[in-house]
Amino acid sequence: MIIVSTDGSCLRNPGGAIGWAWVNHQGPADSGGAASGTNQIAELRAVLEAILAHPGAEPMLIESDSLYAIKCASEWITSWRRNGWRTSTGGAVKNVEIIKQIDRAITTREGPVRFRWVRGHVGNYFNEQADTLAGAAAREAAARPAPVAEPTRPRTTGKPVEPAAPSGTLTLF
Repeated sequence: MIIVSTDGSCLRNPGGAIGWAWVNHQGPADSGGAASGTNQIAELRAVLEAILAHPGAEPMLIESDSLYAIKCASEWITSWRRNGWRTSTGGAVKNVEIIKQIDRAITTREGPVRFRWVRGHVGNYFNEQADTLAGAAAREAAARPAPVAEPTRPRTTGKPVEPAAPSGTLTLF
């Protein structure tokens, strides 16, 4: 059985830089980040990346300290899918795009994926490793320079702009 611990980090929730990480108990680990997001997105991304990194028929157990991520991926997802990605009250499912990606990853993986909640920050070695990697990835994402916006290009299509009205005339559209 493949056992993987996952964790997410958000430096300022919501909207701060995020980091995610997974740690395979038998060896490899991975992490990454983004300039902004939420803690919930970071936790879900860690789960998604762990599943995608471990294809095959061998059963997989994901340990997480996020009950939200676990319940999204293992309990709520079935009824959301059945209800057209709506909640039981008819509202939109939050973080639906990444949850749909998790759904696809689980349903297309040959082997089963199971989840186990672990208490965070109490010395669980692999959970602490994932936490450390996710935090470092979030700090690295925050330190990256912001992308430079492309200069505005002159408009080359569409309706031409009418010339300005003569001085002293007000034109309302």
